[in-house]
Amino acid sequence: MDLPENFLPVTREELEQLGWDQPDIILVTGDAYVDHPAFGTAVMARVAEHHGMRVAVLPQPNWRDDLRDFKKLGAPKYFFGVTAGAMDSMVNHYTPRRRKRSDDAYTPGGRSGYRPDMPSIVYTRILKKLFPDVPVVLGGVEASMRRFTHYDYWQDKVRPSVLIESGADMMIYGMGEQPFVRIIQLLQKGVPFRSLHNILQTAFVADAGASLPPLKGFEDILLPSHESCLQNKKVFAEAFRLSEEASDSWQPERLIQPGPGKNVVVNPPFPPADQKTADMPYDLPYTRLPHPRYRKKPPIPAYEMIRFSVTLHRGCFGGCSFCAIAAHQGKFVVSRSEQSILNELELVTKTPGFKGHITDLGGPTANMYRMGGRDMEQCKKCRRPSCLYPAICKNLDYDHHPLLRVYEKAGQVPGVKKVTVGSGIRHDMLVGRSPDEDARLGLDAYTKRLLRHHVSGRLKLAPEHTEAGVLKAMRKPSFKTFELFYSRFKKVCRDEDLPWQMVPYFISGHPGSHEKDMLALARVLNKLGLKAEQVQEFTPTPMTLATTMYYTGIDPYSGKQVFVATTDRQKKQQKSYFFPHQHKRK
Repeated sequence: MDLPENFLPVTREELEQLGWDQPDIILVTGDAYVDHPAFGTAVMARVAEHHGMRVAVLPQPNWRDDLRDFKKLGAPKYFFGVTAGAMDSMVNHYTPRRRKRSDDAYTPGGRSGYRPDMPSIVYTRILKKLFPDVPVVLGGVEASMRRFTHYDYWQDKVRPSVLIESGADMMIYGMGEQPFVRIIQLLQKGVPFRSLHNILQTAFVADAGASLPPLKGFEDILLPSHESCLQNKKVFAEAFRLSEEASDSWQPERLIQPGPGKNVVVNPPFPPADQKTADMPYDLPYTRLPHPRYRKKPPIPAYEMIRFSVTLHRGCFGGCSFCAIAAHQGKFVVSRSEQSILNELELVTKTPGFKGHITDLGGPTANMYRMGGRDMEQCKKCRRPSCLYPAICKNLDYDHHPLLRVYEKAGQVPGVKKVTVGSGIRHDMLVGRSPDEDARLGLDAYTKRLLRHHVSGRLKLAPEHTEAGVLKAMRKPSFKTFELFYSRFKKVCRDEDLPWQMVPYFISGHPGSHEKDMLALARVLNKLGLKAEQVQEFTPTPMTLATTMYYTGIDPYSGKQVFVATTDRQKKQQKSYFFPHQHKRK
């Protein structure tokens, strides 16, 4: 078999064709191998390759048989990297009511069953059994959001750090290029893996009572122990508050959480990346294609969705209580340069199957490109979880003109016929300003350009709810901001003769939501003539404020009790208000 051109090896035969006796690093992933910058495994593989490492990829290994998949590439020289994939496996596998899903968007044909529940744990335990002397480094959103004691909705229990449960030697949390590069550089210098304890944005397990090497410039904070979190929900809530405040800080502390005989040590993250570092992962030589091993298999749905999209930035300063983005990507937005974006757009136009349509120019939130604090010294002292809630921070510069320039230049790239924005926008930044402020920040100009040129039939927004108490629990703005934007939307569509529709997203069963709130929501939508097409039940996921409130029934910041719909009957009743013809009163 000939070696697939420009792809990293996935088989023993491909290693031999490259003349490698062994890889330096083997990345094991729960996703199919797609060499595209929207897939974390591909990014980390290309970053390691860029820094001189021989990298092999082991996608979706069979964990049920004699484990031959885990053995076929042999042992790497330095370490195994393990990730569940681009998506949390439990969210991938189960509905909000814990029913098994029948599909998996990151597998050819959308087929389910090609990864276990919690691959972060399953894969690591297998590798430690087969190759006990080879270090394992965890990464990806599944592991990242489980770095501390956390509540597991699917088992309805409090579990320890995934580092403890898996037996991994280290974790890289968040967007991991910077710590990954630092690890590689130190290993290349001959530094033993076991001594890599001072790398920012990593976590490891230390023996209780063992002295930790000082981390220059950072203080230590001792979180409540795993046992105390198990025994007392108020303590669990306090542990979450401390960890969230740290994750929302420019220069947080090193966090240490004691466990039985072991301490989980989480080093602070790297500061927000500079321009060169932000561009680097996207400027690497991706094929932008699934590996040829899938050539005779059905399409990979997740790839089909993002293959012609481009990421403008990372991070989100929205701070929604149900969202894990800030805890994983960071609160501070890191934006790519215009040139890096335009270079990638040119590559997209050369991708097989491209017909001129860029399906998304966005990020976690589409309209946060190049936004941040006017005075960064104020930001460095701030621990607000959101720059938009309860009101837009006076220090926030949310000028939309840089984003407008990117849209305009993207449309001028040869081969690009249309650019749509598929990522969600924060409509609350676009309304309620004075005419002078509106013009200075380009808010009306952005709204008009978005609707004229970058909507494909329907504009999707996420007000999430209508009632003040629920929105407070969600850290979302008043529904009045949505009504203001909806009025502007209708006016622009009327003036420009645009046939677009508005599709609002809503959540039922969120902590703080009573049945009366859902009834009020249904009445508001009926009054506005809107249908609740895009709705979801709240799903508790680790390391979010909403999940902490769901499990404890406590707001960690106020200490007050929060109502939570926890039974299937309560959840079903709340969701039924979205669909009046299905609704049955108690």
